[in-house]
Amino acid sequence: MPTYNNAGTVADVVRRVLALIPDVIVVNDGSTDDTLLRLEGLPITLVSYEANKGKGGALREGLLKARSLGFTNAITLDSDGQHFPEDLPLFFDALAADPDALIVGSRNLNADGMPAGNTFANKFSNFWFDIQTLRRLPDTQTGFRAYPISKLPCLKLLTARYESELELLVLSAWKGVKLVPVPIRVDYPEDRVTHFHPVKDFARISLLNTVLCLLALVYGYPRMALSKIFGI
Repeated sequence: MPTYNNAGTVADVVRRVLALIPDVIVVNDGSTDDTLLRLEGLPITLVSYEANKGKGGALREGLLKARSLGFTNAITLDSDGQHFPEDLPLFFDALAADPDALIVGSRNLNADGMPAGNTFANKFSNFWFDIQTLRRLPDTQTGFRAYPISKLPCLKLLTARYESELELLVLSAWKGVKLVPVPIRVDYPEDRVTHFHPVKDFARISLLNTVLCLLALVYGYPRMALSKIFGI
């Protein structure tokens, strides 16, 4: 669970996760508020550093920590309260059926309360994801996912900010990882603290999509074709 200045929600989310699963890794991504104080006494594995690395950097640190602890799969969710930890059993069931798959939580993009900027950015990314991977997912921007750690592409190449989650999806698809969507609930309370910047982060996502489209021509499509023909 990456967190950055979500002191008002992080402890509640952690407690609700702990009610369903005992192993929780929280990555404190350079928070400057009371996040660390709110986490004191909770039975978690804490990764913490002073300089903010961005969501991509925090995800990388968390996944690498899970790998070092011997875990084969890791479920990620946001600490701002938008995700319902009570939906975790949906991921448990999906993992039981496909332990090597990347399970992707899928929000209802037309639901009441969904920020208009988020909806547009998601549909935009969904369109380009279809082009880049020849696969379709209903939600390519959600942070509620279950990753097969050993099947992931090189985490050292991961971009640093919000675009990293799209990058992981595309590179995993090119590598032949099965992608499985599961429906999840989402909540956007008025007091939610978000660090998504519509202009800057959308620009980063757009730039990444441009790069990925070019890479799809020279690497992604050939890699997927070889995988389909030879199973590699």
